[in-house]
Amino acid sequence: HGFKASMSGKGNFYDNAAIKTFFKTIKAELILRRSWKMRRQVETAIFQYINSFYNSRRRNSTLEGKNPLAFEHQVT
Repeated sequence: HGFKASMSGKGNFYDNAAIKTFFKTIKAELILRRSWKMRRQVETAIFQYINSFYNSRRRNSTLEGKNPLAFEHQVT
């Protein structure tokens, strides 16, 4: 598919910073706020969280204070 990995120099942690922040956020705002009985419930909740809140409404400091969809529209 022509994908290229995002890699920086050895020892440069910045590549991982954004994704680590994302996982920390989703755990704090969604996963740890309730108990889950089935894996499928968590999968559905994560999908809904990402598509209906995180990408469209939650502002991100890495993206100039915009949500991911607004930032994407700005650069396209």
